[in-house]
Amino acid sequence: MLVKKHEILVGVGLRHAHFADILTSPKEVDFVEVHSENFFGQGGGALSVLNQVREIYPVSLHSTAMGLGSIADIPATYLQHLKRLTTNIDPFLMSEHASFTWGHHQGQLINSGDLLPIKHTHQNLKRMCEQVDKVQSFLGRRLIIENVSAYIQFDESDLSEAEFLTQLCQQTGAKILLDINNIAVNSINFEGGDIQQSVADYINVLPKDSVAQIHLAGCSPVSAGQLTIDDHACPVSDDVWLAYQQAITRFGAVPTLVEWDNNLPEWSVLIKEAQKARDIANMILGPHYE
Repeated sequence: MLVKKHEILVGVGLRHAHFADILTSPKEVDFVEVHSENFFGQGGGALSVLNQVREIYPVSLHSTAMGLGSIADIPATYLQHLKRLTTNIDPFLMSEHASFTWGHHQGQLINSGDLLPIKHTHQNLKRMCEQVDKVQSFLGRRLIIENVSAYIQFDESDLSEAEFLTQLCQQTGAKILLDINNIAVNSINFEGGDIQQSVADYINVLPKDSVAQIHLAGCSPVSAGQLTIDDHACPVSDDVWLAYQQAITRFGAVPTLVEWDNNLPEWSVLIKEAQKARDIANMILGPHYE
């Protein structure tokens, strides 16, 4: 029997510079994603815009400062802000990174302001499971956990990142946000730069039902010998588009988001990137029979 072609949801990261565009342009994407912390304030113009946007588009809340991999507890005030925003916006997805951000210095709790990598040990897995369980229980929502770009490597890790995330999700009921550009960046910096092989090795560890969202992004080129930084400042690279085909082939019609945070393009350029993701996914999935 011929059945309807898989429908894939494709979205874009919404940043302040595009607030007017999204409210005045034709609806050309299926959802938008915002950084949760930018909307923690009560009232104000940004939250007003987001409330207007949610009347048109499903919204995904993507957090960057929760610090699920931190030894320090996530501050109660942070969780309260996030819960208030969640209640207000009613997101269809909620995500964070497998990183640490919180720590104590001279008796004070501080935030690193960045997504710092963790050692993929069983001890850290246990701690992150505790944090994820706590947040999911408090919010009444399932989290989606993103792999990160790392600019250092730890000899002490006893699991690969893919193994770590798989066990994390199996123990907590969370799902994985697969950031393909982060795998590409780590491949370039630490694995010799065979991006397609790095992605294949990574995704083949992940259960086929474990990935709930995919992120695509670009990064600025650097000179030989310099670290490649996941700066979200360029179009998605050809290597990442090719790797996306691998991911869609393995995981199916997973909601896909194009991120672009620096050197922001015109709204129309961002929409074209999203359309390319849709075209690739439809090419891979296509009509099928059962």
